[in-house]
Amino acid sequence: MVEQSLWMQKVAADPGHSQWYIERFREMARAGKDLGGEARFIDAMASRGARILDAGCGPGRVAGLLAAAGHDVVGVDVDPELIEAAEHDHPGPRYLVADLAELDLPARGIAEPFDVIVSAGNVMTFVAPSTRVEILRRLRNHCAADGRTVIGFGADRDYEFDQFFQDAAAVGFATDLLLGTWDLRPFTGDSDFLVAVLRPAQPGS
Repeated sequence: MVEQSLWMQKVAADPGHSQWYIERFREMARAGKDLGGEARFIDAMASRGARILDAGCGPGRVAGLLAAAGHDVVGVDVDPELIEAAEHDHPGPRYLVADLAELDLPARGIAEPFDVIVSAGNVMTFVAPSTRVEILRRLRNHCAADGRTVIGFGADRDYEFDQFFQDAAAVGFATDLLLGTWDLRPFTGDSDFLVAVLRPAQPGS
């Protein structure tokens, strides 16, 4: 067993936390807020009909938009309530309950690697710190040799960007592009958000 994620620790302390989160995004959608920035970013970099994994999909807003754009999408989240909401609000992808630190989709009948993996919504800061490297390793293992993995999270969340870069390199990721926002603004030393586009490092690269 791996250490319980920080997200599920929040849920254990406050059983209404998941429903609050779900309703928060439903309310923003009803208010007409733009919730599709991450999905547009991923859609722009993916070939048509790409195989996409939404790692930490939450209530499905990114996965659902990518499926609607014609991609073959699998959404995974540790929280069963979020997965239930995703199936209700954003049907189309295949949704699974799983801890990313134990991600093994071939064991769930999904053997083919993914063209693009996306982990948005500060997912990497909601996992248990002791599992971060293992999660990155498992994402790397689920990424096609010519695929890309895109991870976005904010600063001041107890996961320093430099540490993330070291962890990603340690499991075999190389960096293709670093951005400071999902709308393509550059990443700088003063950025308070990171969008990292990673690829599996090839031998000798």
